[in-house]
Amino acid sequence: MTQPPAKPDHIPFNRPAFMGTEATLVSQALARQKIGPGGPFSKSCQDWLSNKFDTRLALPTGSCTAALEIAAMLLELTPGDEVIMPSFGYPSTANAFVRVGAVPVFVDIDPTTMNLDPAAVAAAVTPRSRAIVPIHYGGQPADMDALMLIAQQHDLVMVEDAANAFLAQYKGRNCGTIGALGCFSFHETKAVHCGQGGALLINDPAYIARAEVLLEKGTDRRNFIRGEVDRYTWKDIGSAYALDDIRAAFLQAQLNASQQITQNRIALWQAYHRGLADLATSGHIEIPHPLPDSTLNGMIFWLKTRNASERDALIAELAKAEVHSVFHYIPLHSADAGKRYGRFHGSDTYTTEHSSRLLRLPMYDGLQGVERIVELIKAFFAARP
Repeated sequence: MTQPPAKPDHIPFNRPAFMGTEATLVSQALARQKIGPGGPFSKSCQDWLSNKFDTRLALPTGSCTAALEIAAMLLELTPGDEVIMPSFGYPSTANAFVRVGAVPVFVDIDPTTMNLDPAAVAAAVTPRSRAIVPIHYGGQPADMDALMLIAQQHDLVMVEDAANAFLAQYKGRNCGTIGALGCFSFHETKAVHCGQGGALLINDPAYIARAEVLLEKGTDRRNFIRGEVDRYTWKDIGSAYALDDIRAAFLQAQLNASQQITQNRIALWQAYHRGLADLATSGHIEIPHPLPDSTLNGMIFWLKTRNASERDALIAELAKAEVHSVFHYIPLHSADAGKRYGRFHGSDTYTTEHSSRLLRLPMYDGLQGVERIVELIKAFFAARP
C-alpha cells in the first residue's frame, strides 16, 4: 500500500540522508555474494574510520549499543565497580555497564552544554570508581580537558559516548579519539547512517587484541583470517557485534559524503542560531553556546523554554503548523531501571529541570524551512505574556 504524499508544508523532525550512491554500493555487495560481517565493505569502512580518526583500530559494529557493550567488557569491571556518567543520556550508555555488573553513578550536567559537569564528576569519585563516560550531547563536545585531568588524577579510563558527535571536534581533536575508547552511532536518526550501525574506536593499543575477539563472538577468527593461526577457536566472551557487509556498503557511501553532510547541517544549525538569537537575548529561550575552540557537527539544534509547560505548548503550536519538534532524554536516574541499577551523586541542580525545558527542532540534510520555523517560534512568544 503506497503512502499518501506528504503535505508540502509538513516538516518532519528527521529524514535520513540519502546521497545517491548507496544503492550502487549495496548492489556491489550483493553481486560479490559476501553479505555477512567481514566482507570487503566492512573492511573498507574500518580502514576509512581508522585513517580519518588516526586511531589504532576502528571496528564497525551493528550499533552504538554494541560498541558501548564491547567497551564495557574491555574494562574488565567487577560487580560494584562504579562508572561516572551523566543522567541526561540514552539508556544504552548505562545498560552497557550494568550488563557487566558495574554501577552507573549519575552526576549533574553543565546546563550551558548539557554535558557532564567536571566539578560534579570530581566530587563523585570513590575508591570503586573505574571509568568516566562523557556523552557529547547533540554533537557539542564535553569539557574534555577538565574530564581527562580528573581521569588521570584518579587512574580512571575515559570512554567517550560520541553517538551524536561524529566529526565534531574539541580543540582540534575529533570526539571519540580523546579517551581510551570512543563509540559512534550510525543509526538512521544520525547525520551519517546505515539504518542501524556503529563503530568502536580503540585509541589505547592495550585493548586491541581482546576487542577483536569480543567482536567476533569470542573467537580469534580475525587472527585466522590474517593467517596468524591455522584455525580459530573460542577464546573469550563475545557476541555477534560486527557490522554486516550490506549495511557496511550503505555506510561507505555515507562516509564518502560525510564532510558535505556535516557542512550542510552546520549551515542549518547556524541559521537557527542566528534566527533565534534575539529571543535568547530577551530571555524567552536559551540556545546552545559551544565551548571555546570546539567545533560542532550540526547533529541537534535545541532550545530551552522558561518552563516545562511552555515547552509542551510550543511543541503543540509547531505541530499545528505541521512542524514536528520533540523533547529529549528523561533523566536516567529518575527511571525505574536507573533507580534499580544506579545512583545519583550530589545535587540534581540542573539535569531534571533543564531536560524538562529542552526542545529539539527539525534537523536533517536537505531541510527547507528554517526561516519558517523561526518565525513560528517568534510568533508563539510574541503572543505570550
